[in-house]
Amino acid sequence: MDKQIRRLGYALLALFVLLLATVSYVQVVAAARIADNPANAFRQLVAEYRVQRGRILARDLTTVLAFSKKGAGELKYGRHYPDGRRYSGITGYYSLLFGRGELEQSQNQFLSGNAAELLPQTLVDKILSRPVQGATVVTTIDPAIQKAACRAIASLPHGGAVVAIEPATGDVLAMCSNPAYDPSDISSQDVPQIRRAWRRLNADPGQPLVPRADAQLFPPGSTFKLVTAAAALENGYGPDSLWPNPASLTLPLTSHRLHNFGGEICSGGSHITLADALRQSCNVVFGGIGLKLGPDRMAEEARKFGFAADTASGDVPFDVPFREGVFPTPSAFVGQPASVAFSAIGQFDVSANPMQMALVASAIANDGVLLAPRLVTQIRDSQGQIVKTFEPAEYSRPLTAEHAHQLRDMMVAVVQSGTGYAAQIPGVTVAGKTGTAQHGGANEPPHAWFTAFAPAENPQVAVAVIVLDGGDLGSDATGGRVAAPIAKQVIEAALGISGGA
Repeated sequence: MDKQIRRLGYALLALFVLLLATVSYVQVVAAARIADNPANAFRQLVAEYRVQRGRILARDLTTVLAFSKKGAGELKYGRHYPDGRRYSGITGYYSLLFGRGELEQSQNQFLSGNAAELLPQTLVDKILSRPVQGATVVTTIDPAIQKAACRAIASLPHGGAVVAIEPATGDVLAMCSNPAYDPSDISSQDVPQIRRAWRRLNADPGQPLVPRADAQLFPPGSTFKLVTAAAALENGYGPDSLWPNPASLTLPLTSHRLHNFGGEICSGGSHITLADALRQSCNVVFGGIGLKLGPDRMAEEARKFGFAADTASGDVPFDVPFREGVFPTPSAFVGQPASVAFSAIGQFDVSANPMQMALVASAIANDGVLLAPRLVTQIRDSQGQIVKTFEPAEYSRPLTAEHAHQLRDMMVAVVQSGTGYAAQIPGVTVAGKTGTAQHGGANEPPHAWFTAFAPAENPQVAVAVIVLDGGDLGSDATGGRVAAPIAKQVIEAALGISGGA
């Protein structure tokens, strides 16, 4: 009897080992091959679309940017975007054929209910045979400011973008690009419609699937003079430091000369102060400042503001794909020192987008402390309970509080009596900087820029605007004429001033 029991035990043990080996093989060794088998693709999709994906909300907790509701057929839930074009650069898309973008991708673990923080609720749902529900993602977006930003750039003939940030927290209050797209077109369950929409969006030269606000790069022009001014302040040259103010700047190792915008001569005499040069946006003076500081100190200051050494870098954390600005490495200037002068005025190989320039303004507004941009603040489970929070995070300190205050005062002068006068708001002190960036060929209209924050004494919002190819004014455009009025509208909306929303 004992012998028979032992044989039965050995047999059961062998079967158990065989079962364990088979399960291990299926789940580990062959898992990828089985999952990639075309025969299982639709089954996987059916399982994925059986989950009621979580909502994406604005900061007011009532404005819904994306949600899922029951559909027809084998795919149980469909994704919907109530105001898709306005928020496409934030939500991204959830496509049956082409995957996910923006928050739909970066927050997928939460939205799909697969995050570890949601495990207790997910287990309960499975035990009770209830549909698994994803978590709600709460963003920092303010619907009123987003509406004002998108409305302000909606009619631009060549497009543009706006970003608004709360300096004290890094919260992104608005982020809008033109052109935009409706994520519903590629997030439906109509396969032919999805393919048509995808081809149309990818054929659009404006690249609506790649938001101009934070994922494309452009020469920042004179808005970059804020970084150059910060570098001067940090290296001992105060607002009252005097700089040569010739009609044009002789550049080293070349016969070329640097001129002010429109060939004008900045007023104030043969030497003017750093503050007055910023107020008038003098290319000649700032080119000279760049040459004086040199590429090492210029690059060091640019890095502190989040500018990368190349487009492959990704040091500034953000909840969606972000191409931070680029300032060349010092080695890029070897043999061509004249390029330092052009880089100091936001040309040469310097590039940025509104998110990057809003971060520059935000750091100056926040006493020299740059907070990483934040787009998500909370994750809530299907019962509304907060399961995860994201706190503000300091990225760097590009300049001291004293120098930040000095640069703030210089920016206030730009708006009160300089190139940024179109951003003036009665009863509100606005600090800003204009930019008119050359790009492409000599006959290409410039990009018009403006970056600002307000109120200057207690900053609540920092804004950056780009208007591509001069907007309605074409070659006659300047940042002060074209971009500053847009920034004014966004600031008014952020401060609750009538006319801004």
